[in-house]
Amino acid sequence: MLKVLVVAYYFPPMGLSGVQRTLKFVKYLKNYGWEPTVITTGKVAYFAHDKSLQSELEDTGVKVIRAEGAEPNSLLSNFGTVKLPSEFVRKTFNRLSQTFFIPDNKVSWAKKAYKKSLELLSEEHFECVFISGPPFSLFDVFSDLKKIQNIPLIFDYRDLWVDNQFSFYLTPLHKIFHKRKEYKALKAADKVIVTNRRIKEKLIKDYKFLSFDDVYIIPHGYDPDDLQKVNRIEKPNDKMLLTYSGLFYEYITPKYFLQAFKELIVENPAVGENIRLLFIGYLRKENQKLIKQLKLESFVTEYGYLDHLETIQKLYMSDILWMMVGKGKSAETVSSGKLFEYFGIRKPIIACLPDGALKIAATEYKASFITEPDNVNQIKNTILEVYKLFKQGNLPVPDEKFVESFNRNYLTELLSKQMNNVLKV
Repeated sequence: MLKVLVVAYYFPPMGLSGVQRTLKFVKYLKNYGWEPTVITTGKVAYFAHDKSLQSELEDTGVKVIRAEGAEPNSLLSNFGTVKLPSEFVRKTFNRLSQTFFIPDNKVSWAKKAYKKSLELLSEEHFECVFISGPPFSLFDVFSDLKKIQNIPLIFDYRDLWVDNQFSFYLTPLHKIFHKRKEYKALKAADKVIVTNRRIKEKLIKDYKFLSFDDVYIIPHGYDPDDLQKVNRIEKPNDKMLLTYSGLFYEYITPKYFLQAFKELIVENPAVGENIRLLFIGYLRKENQKLIKQLKLESFVTEYGYLDHLETIQKLYMSDILWMMVGKGKSAETVSSGKLFEYFGIRKPIIACLPDGALKIAATEYKASFITEPDNVNQIKNTILEVYKLFKQGNLPVPDEKFVESFNRNYLTELLSKQMNNVLKV
């Protein structure tokens, strides 16, 4: 077995899709001759913890080293459970954080993880180090590893760093500092992994020293093991169940979809009575308030946050899945693990997406109904079209070969080959 040191801030028992990508790589790497050891967070205040993902991690038998940091999530853990804040509070805190911490407020933890890594590398031999970002403070801090240890570094971009859709630069100088840090990190990297072609193209354009082969695409995916573990449950009624799984924040909002559905039930009450909207995840009070304002309470079921396997169970129970990303900055580069999890469920998808990587993937799925993210009339007509096909029993089916290409086991095989390649350099 070759040995790889994996460093990731977002990791079980935390939940959500960013956690799953690294966990699934760790789970399947042993199939391809690589034994991972993980350095991750200790006790943190986080609004989404997932027992099913933690159990899955424990079943792998992978060695996990937990480093305690002094970043906000670690400090807040001393005060017990943390709830998801309102969008206004989250956005305000995010802007303040990006003003005072470059590249992010996880830098203190990144330094602790770096120190742990140096200790471990002095005791054991590892062939390479795999680092998952965000937080991009990990890329910044670990780029110094090359000065001390002659070991290959692989940086995995789950999202864009500079100019991602949630980035905020108070002054031009803030952005310059980010670009300098990213330049330094990429110079130190032996291989850069990204989740889609648009991110690859932007990195190569912005950093001329990167070649086409320096950056490799491994998309998000789904784990067939998860799909086999869940017990399928029967629908509670014969209505068309239309489900959204995940959070709403920044440019990702249910506003336009809910407005479209309201218009639909006003114009076609009989159709509306046969559709139910299901939400898995934290809706936040502002979205719950919008549902009440539109008088849609009787059409909506809110499950709250569910663990990963429970979520899959509800997705299987659904007839249609819904995906939304707004027209924010660099929207064309946005990645979302949710869409690829939807692919694994193999249900039709209403995809309210801007032009970009996600829209291309949804189109290639062959069972998507694609709309602009904020076009209420278009969304309304699409829901009606989908309902008619549902009643006819004529909903489209996905391209199976396309879906299979996002199997997490296969994607980990691709990663293992890139890890093997850096050893040959």
